[in-house]
Amino acid sequence: MKQLGRMEGNGDVRPPKRKRYSVNTEVEQQPHKIRRGRVEFETETLTREPGPSLSTRFQALSPLSRRHRKPQQSRDERESSRQWAFSPCNSSTSTYKDNFVVVSYNILGVENASKHPDLYYKVPPRFLEWGRRKKLIRKEINRYNASIMCLQEVDRFDDLAHLFQKDGFEGVYKARTGEASDGCAIFWKKEMFSLLHQENIEFQSFGLRNNVAQLCVLKSKQNQLESEITPQTSVSPCTQNRSVVIGNTHVLFNPNRGDIKLGQVRLFLEKAHELSQEWGSIPVIISGDLNSIPQSPMYQFLASSELDIRLHNRRHISGQVDSGSENRSFRSQNEKASSIRKYVSRPLQYIWNEEEVRLAAGIEGATRLQHHLKLCSAYLGVPGSCRTRDGCGEPLATSYHSKFMGTVDYIWHTEELVPVRVLETLPINILRRNGGLPSKKWGSDHLALVCELAFRK
Repeated sequence: MKQLGRMEGNGDVRPPKRKRYSVNTEVEQQPHKIRRGRVEFETETLTREPGPSLSTRFQALSPLSRRHRKPQQSRDERESSRQWAFSPCNSSTSTYKDNFVVVSYNILGVENASKHPDLYYKVPPRFLEWGRRKKLIRKEINRYNASIMCLQEVDRFDDLAHLFQKDGFEGVYKARTGEASDGCAIFWKKEMFSLLHQENIEFQSFGLRNNVAQLCVLKSKQNQLESEITPQTSVSPCTQNRSVVIGNTHVLFNPNRGDIKLGQVRLFLEKAHELSQEWGSIPVIISGDLNSIPQSPMYQFLASSELDIRLHNRRHISGQVDSGSENRSFRSQNEKASSIRKYVSRPLQYIWNEEEVRLAAGIEGATRLQHHLKLCSAYLGVPGSCRTRDGCGEPLATSYHSKFMGTVDYIWHTEELVPVRVLETLPINILRRNGGLPSKKWGSDHLALVCELAFRK
C-alpha cells in the first residue's frame, strides 16, 4: 500500500513533503548537505539504473566542486605582480620576426649586502641569504623568457653560470679592479645568439676608479647567414641588422664625483660606438646601473648626446641625494626633475679644475661633452601607467632600500631597434609595504628592467 501521508493526532492527513534536490545529486548511502555561500542545498538518497552519473560526466563543470575551482590570487599577490606595457605602434609581437628580450638587473652582491646592514635593517635576514636569492633570481628571469641578460653586482658568477647553463645560457664575466669583489656579467641564450667579439673596459686605466664595463657583439641565429661577419669587411644591410653590440656597466656611486661618473659613461659610449662601426654600423644596446636619476645632467647627456659641464655643479651631475631617509631621498622623482630643470636653466658658469675637466671630458680644456650614439630609452618609448612611471615616462623606482627609493637602472638602444613591450616596475605604495628590498618575492634591492626589442625593418 502506498503511504500518502502521515496521520496527525487530530485526524488530519498531512500531504507528503516536497523533496528538494541538489544540482549535484548522486547515489549516496546517507543524506548530506552541501554548503555554497550561506545557502544550503539538501540531497537525498536516490536509486538509479547502472551507468555513469551526471555528476561524474559533468564533474569539471560543477559549480559546487571545490576541487576544480581555480585558486584565486590574494590582493597582495595581484598588486605585487608586474605587468607588460605594449607599444601602441607595435601592439602585436608578431609584427617583427627577430624579437628578443633584454634584461638589465643589479642583483645585489653578497658582499655588498653584508657590508651595509644599515640599508636592509627592515628586511628579514632570511631574505638576504644568497642561497635563497639566487633561486628567486633564476625563477624570475625564466618568467621573462630572457634572451640576453646584463647583470651588475655579480660576485658569485660560478653559481649563476651553473644555474643559467641549465636554462640554455652562456655568459662572460668581468670583475671590478681593486679590492671590490663584484663585477658585471652578460649572458645570452645559446639557441638565439652566438658571441662574435668581447672586450672589457677597466676605468682604472683612465684614472676613473675601479668600475668596469663590458661590450659584446652578438649575432642572431634566428636568420642564419652563410658567411660569418668579420671586422673591416663589407657587410650587407641584412647582415648588419642581425648583429648587435651589448654594453653593460655599473657606474660609480659617489654622488660628489660627477666628473668621474661622466668620464666613465663618456668612455663607455665611445667604445660602444667604435665597436658598432668596426662591425658594420650595427645597433647598440646600453644597459646597467648608471647611479643617476632621470632628467639629471647625466640623463640629458645620454639622451641628447651632448652636455656643457660648465652649466652644472659637479655634485649634481647624477641628481642623487647624498643622505637622508627613504622618504626624503625619494620625495618624488617629478619634484627632483623639476628642481633640476630650474637649476639647469640658470645662466651660471661653474668652475671645474683642470683635473676634473680632464676626467670628465677626456681632453684637457674641453668643457662640452659629446657622443655619437643616437640613444633612445626603452621605457620612454613605451607609454605606461602613472602608478609606475614619472612625468617623463621613466620608471618611478628601480631600487629601494632604507636610504633610497628611485630610478638608477636603464636600457638604452639606438634607432635601428624598436621596443615592442616593457615590463612595468612596481607602484611606490606596494614597494613601501615591504619596507625595503629584497623581499619574499624579489631577490634583490633593485627591480629588473625588461624590454622586448626588435630589429627595425
